[in-house]
Amino acid sequence: MTIKDIYNLAVTMGKAKDIRGDYLNVLLTEKAQEYEKLSADEKAYFDEESLENPFADTRILVGTGNEKVKQILCGIDIETPEILLADRLREKGYQIDLVLAHHPEGLAYAALNEVMGVQADMMEEMGVPINIGEGVMASRINEVKRGIMPNNHQRAVDAARLLDLPFMCVHSPADNLVNDYLQNIFDEEKPYNLSNLLDILFNIPEYQEAKKLKAGPNIIVGDKSKRAGKIFVKMTGGTSGPEDVYEKLAMAGVGTICCMHIPEKHIKLAKENHLNIVIAGHMASDSLGMNLFLDELEKNNISIIPSSGLIRVKRFADSLH
Repeated sequence: MTIKDIYNLAVTMGKAKDIRGDYLNVLLTEKAQEYEKLSADEKAYFDEESLENPFADTRILVGTGNEKVKQILCGIDIETPEILLADRLREKGYQIDLVLAHHPEGLAYAALNEVMGVQADMMEEMGVPINIGEGVMASRINEVKRGIMPNNHQRAVDAARLLDLPFMCVHSPADNLVNDYLQNIFDEEKPYNLSNLLDILFNIPEYQEAKKLKAGPNIIVGDKSKRAGKIFVKMTGGTSGPEDVYEKLAMAGVGTICCMHIPEKHIKLAKENHLNIVIAGHMASDSLGMNLFLDELEKNNISIIPSSGLIRVKRFADSLH
């Protein structure tokens, strides 16, 4: 596979598990219409990848895309230290054709706010009217945009470019995979209480390993005896949502939120609205999403070197190669 093949596969898999379904095509059509209305000067600054890829946080950051890939150094966070690690491993004889991050860097990080709109659709799936979901998301999206603006987005990208290391990131597509995976399990198994919910998580290898590393699932609000009710899996959508979402979800009948992480102030709001909160674990959840993607690469005879918090678990037999 080439880097472009890997990138296209990520986008395709992300679309297939995106809760918005056909609405993604509407968004892409609107993006194309926006592009056509621009002047020639304005088009020079337009991100043309957005015409085919609805995930602004997933991009090839360094490389032409035509490079052949046999082995990847992959991690949850790839920043300058990990880029230097990749270069050091090459000096020691490892063939590293691509450095693959989960969390976005470069222009993919600068545009993180652009992927947050899906959270309104996730709320709608739980029973919150879409107009309310879009309303409460608007200010949070702008808040995240302002917070990211002053950051040094290109630091790791520049390091990879100077060391001639192809570099890309896969964020929302992998998060869509883990979100779909867990929501389907909970919908099928219908855990009665939070103890049952934890049992389900601890049957998943990534969470088992995270528990050994003292970073496994934990009940943050509620206790094991509390009934779970309707479970909202919040594993995608760029970053944490708005503070007033908890009231809306409680009114829609949600009983438990299962997520990767949660700001401290949000915990207080969840308690006030009598919502249970289960933190599945950040690195473990990101690893699960990435693993569902990386398996498809390994099926195509690409070797993965896990690093930077990636708990690599295969879900296929090597004999399938």
